[in-house]
Amino acid sequence: MNITEKIPTAEQFYELFETTGWNTKYELSKDELYMALKKSWYCVSVFDNNQLIGFGRIICDGIVHALLVDVIIHPDRQGEGIGKEVMDKLVAKCKKHKIRDIQLFCAKDKAGFYEKLGFERRKDDSPGMQLEKYW
Repeated sequence: MNITEKIPTAEQFYELFETTGWNTKYELSKDELYMALKKSWYCVSVFDNNQLIGFGRIICDGIVHALLVDVIIHPDRQGEGIGKEVMDKLVAKCKKHKIRDIQLFCAKDKAGFYEKLGFERRKDDSPGMQLEKYW
């Protein structure tokens, strides 16, 4: 297993992204996903041989706000500690740059995993909204 800051190829990421089921909603092409990756502030990729089995990335202004997204571990490899390693690297990058506000998007059935790492669910009276419309 090799953990790197290298962005995976479009094909490697698309294959892993498809394991989540998220693309039934987003309907993103391989090229669109790859363009998004290239605009990331920081990425962590986990390879086993040449197969991408784990990934996570940060969208960030470099000073105040960081958003952790696309934390994906191949379903066949979950439970091996790969997700924790990815998250540790993402959070360490934010701490190194003294980012004050680290947020993340997570699948609702994965909240317990992130809570074990110190993340908290937003309270009902906390700020935060979203616009989820696909034009």
